Amino acid sequence: MSSAPTPLRGVIVATALPFKENPSAPAGLEVDYDRYAEHCDWLMANGCHGVGPNGSLGEYSALTDAERRRVVQVAVEAVAGRGVVVAGVHGPGWHQAKHWAELAAEDGADAVLALPPTMYRASRAQVVEHYARIDEVGLPIMIYNNPIDTKVDLVPDLVAEIAQLPNVAAIKEFSGDVRRLFEIAERCDIDVVAGADDVLFELMADGAVGWFAGFPNTFPAESVAIYEHMLAGRFVEARELYKHLVAVFRWDSRTEFVQAIKFAMDLVGRYGGPCRPPRGPLTAEHTEQVRADMKRAVAGLAG
Repeated sequence: MSSAPTPLRGVIVATALPFKENPSAPAGLEVDYDRYAEHCDWLMANGCHGVGPNGSLGEYSALTDAERRRVVQVAVEAVAGRGVVVAGVHGPGWHQAKHWAELAAEDGADAVLALPPTMYRASRAQVVEHYARIDEVGLPIMIYNNPIDTKVDLVPDLVAEIAQLPNVAAIKEFSGDVRRLFEIAERCDIDVVAGADDVLFELMADGAVGWFAGFPNTFPAESVAIYEHMLAGRFVEARELYKHLVAVFRWDSRTEFVQAIKFAMDLVGRYGGPCRPPRGPLTAEHTEQVRADMKRAVAGLAG
C-alpha cells in the first residue's frame, strides 16, 4: 500500500503552455509566463483540483532547461496552495527524470508525473529501476502509462510491482483499455486516474478516482461537474454533460491533441496560441473538424 501523503485525485489539468512571438527565442516563440500564471489561476478559480505543468500538452520536450524549471515555479506560485501541482518529470533515462523530480521538490511541487523512459523501449527491469530512482526523491509519484508514445506498456502486473515503491500513489492510465482498472485494483492498492478525456465516463464508472485531463483547459467548470457527478454516482447527470463534450474530448487521444486543445481554447475566448516545433499548425481539415466539434459542445452545453 502506498504511503504517499498527497492524494492525487480530482481534476488535475495537464496545462497547455502559452507562447508569444520573440525572434530571439527558440523557433521565434517565448514562453508567456504571465499568461500561464493567469491560466493556472483561472483553472483553480473554476473548481479544478490541481495543475500538471510540463506534460506532453505543456510541450515539455520543446522547452529549454531554464524554461522547463520556470514553468513549475510559476505553477506553484499561481496555485498558491489551493490544489496540487503535479510536475511532469519525463526523461529518456532515470538520471534525467530524477533530476527533474529533485528540482520539482526544490520548487514546491506537490508530486510528480512520470512516464517510463522516453525515446527507448525499456525492459521491465529498466522500467522498475527508472521509477525506483525517481522514488528516491521522496515526492508522491503518479506513474503514467502511455504505450502509444513510449512503446512501453505498464500492464497491470508491472503496475503492481512498481506500486510497491513507497511513494507511488497513482497511475495515469492512457492505454484506452478500460478493462485494466479492475485488474490493477485486484493486484495492488493504487489510485487509478483517467488519462484520456474520451474514456473518463467509462473509467470512473469502474472506479477511477481522478482525471489528469486536457480539455479542462477549455471547459474547466463543466469538466469538474462531470467528475463530481461521476464520483457521487449521478451517472445520468454526468452522461448528459459528457455526451455533448465527448466528440471534442476525442482529440485528446489524437496525434494533434496539443494543437487541437489550444485551438479549442482560442474558440472559447481563452489564449491557446501557437506550438513550438515539431508541432505545426492544424491542417485546414483538422481545423474545421475541431471547430465543428466545439460548436456541437458549446451548443449542447448551452441547451
